[in-house]
Amino acid sequence: MSQEKLGDAIGLTFQQVQKYERGANRIGASRLFDLSRVLDVPVSFFFEEFAEGDRAGGAREPAADGFEANPMLKRETLELVRAYLRIADPQIKRRLFDLTKALAAAYPGGETAN
Repeated sequence: MSQEKLGDAIGLTFQQVQKYERGANRIGASRLFDLSRVLDVPVSFFFEEFAEGDRAGGAREPAADGFEANPMLKRETLELVRAYLRIADPQIKRRLFDLTKALAAAYPGGETAN
C-alpha cells in the first residue's frame, strides 16, 4: 500500500504518513488504532520486539527468559502468511506447505545446523 493510499484511508496527507514512518512525529494511540485497522493487523503488531510486561516507559528490550510472544501476532508471521496466500497455483502452494512441514520436522525447536 502506498503512503498516499494509507494517508487517504486514515484522513492524512502522504507527507504526514512519511513523518510517522521516519519517526519525525510520534503516533498517538487513536492514530495507531486507525493504522492497525486499515492495515488489518493487531495494534500489538507495531510492538512485537518489546517485552510483554514492559509498561514502565524506560529502556525496552526484547522478551527474555525464553518467553516468546504469540507468534501469530509477529510481523514475520503475517508477512509469511500473506505471501503464501498470494500464490495462485495450488500445486506450488501444496509443495511449499509440504517443504515447510519437512523443514520444521528436521529442525524441531527452531535449532538450525550452522
